[in-house]
Amino acid sequence: HFHPDIEKAIALVESGAALPINVMKLDRSTLPGGPWLVPKPFPQIPGSVWLPNVGLGTLTPELDGYFRSSLERLTGGDRGRGLLFYCLADCWMSWNAGKRALEMGYRRVLWYRDGADGWAEAGLPTEEGKPVPVAVP
Repeated sequence: HFHPDIEKAIALVESGAALPINVMKLDRSTLPGGPWLVPKPFPQIPGSVWLPNVGLGTLTPELDGYFRSSLERLTGGDRGRGLLFYCLADCWMSWNAGKRALEMGYRRVLWYRDGADGWAEAGLPTEEGKPVPVAVP
């Protein structure tokens, strides 16, 4: 488990060596399918995939399945694919998510602890995050 500094994180993201994964927490609607509720635009690292709540202390079976199937799809089943987990600066949810990915057998797991806010503060470009929906069984 290692923590790349901003220069290393930029190089990993720009070269495609690591897929940035935003795990910022969101609430869900009570509507059928439980869509994510995004109260305001969330600027994220460009090219990121937003998988909300996968870094919470404990995952429901539904969220665990969402995390596993999302990683499987995003990596094409390649456990050696670089994954760069983040949320906000020093947010432990991204550390938890990275630890879970390692337990699932992913070998190139990185924790970018400066988060989306550290990225933006460095003057780097961001994009508006769109959370990946939880598939309805």
